[in-house]
Amino acid sequence: MPAKIIDGRLVAERLQAEIKGAAAEYKASRGAAPGLGVVLVGDDSASAMYVRMKRRACERVGLRSEARILPADATQAQVEAAVRAYNSDPAIHGILLQLPLPSHVDEEAVLNEISLAKDVDGIHPMNLGRLGMRGREPTFTPATPTGVMALIKETGVAIEGKRAVVIGRSNIVGLPVALMLTNANATVTICHSRTRDLPGTVKQADIVVAAVGRPEFVKGDWIKAGAIVIDVGSNSVPDRANEKGYRYVGDVEFESARAQAAYISKVPGGVGPMTITMLLANTLKAARAFPPA
Repeated sequence: MPAKIIDGRLVAERLQAEIKGAAAEYKASRGAAPGLGVVLVGDDSASAMYVRMKRRACERVGLRSEARILPADATQAQVEAAVRAYNSDPAIHGILLQLPLPSHVDEEAVLNEISLAKDVDGIHPMNLGRLGMRGREPTFTPATPTGVMALIKETGVAIEGKRAVVIGRSNIVGLPVALMLTNANATVTICHSRTRDLPGTVKQADIVVAAVGRPEFVKGDWIKAGAIVIDVGSNSVPDRANEKGYRYVGDVEFESARAQAAYISKVPGGVGPMTITMLLANTLKAARAFPPA
């Protein structure tokens, strides 16, 4: 029987409805909505689109958002100043630094400027470090990995004791989600371009998280029967049948993997909506942690 599809849009809609209600209560008690400040450097079209999507999502759930948009040639000092301005703004409870930054900007130095209390994207080096330490809790966890964990939870299958494979080791997705799975008591293998016998390694996994950034890279015959498959990829591929001339596919060959798995997320409509939702949830959490004025 084909795998059950984990519909990220439906899960996100349910969670955003809860966030909307909580944000309205917050505004009624504090006199202002929780605020998200975005820093965008440059004119990358994909980054600009993601920022627009996040700001529209804020509007839907009753959060206030604003953006500081800097030119591609902005200096290190200007980018850091934009972050510090949000740090000191009492109306802004969360800061989103849209990555990637231009190559001349020191990304780690800018990330270090973000207040831990406002790091709603969970990408401050200290938050990521705490995620990897036993007995430590990060103030916030990264939005996409948190969304991945929420989709796995949605299946109702216990993570503890399961074998998990994460394909990809980026600071944004692969490494954090591997740490979160480990903290949930899964036995985790991180795979990458130098992994030997990648198909055989993936075949052992009860949970597969694909975050490699290559279209339909993971094949159905790599998937263990009954596995949970979470596809983080979002890749544009040519499609003459589509009026836009392209379509989006994930990192997993969906139809062949669905024939093997018990649960599978789809692209689009899987992890993407959950990433934005977790950012909204973290912004609300940050606002609640601030003392009343």
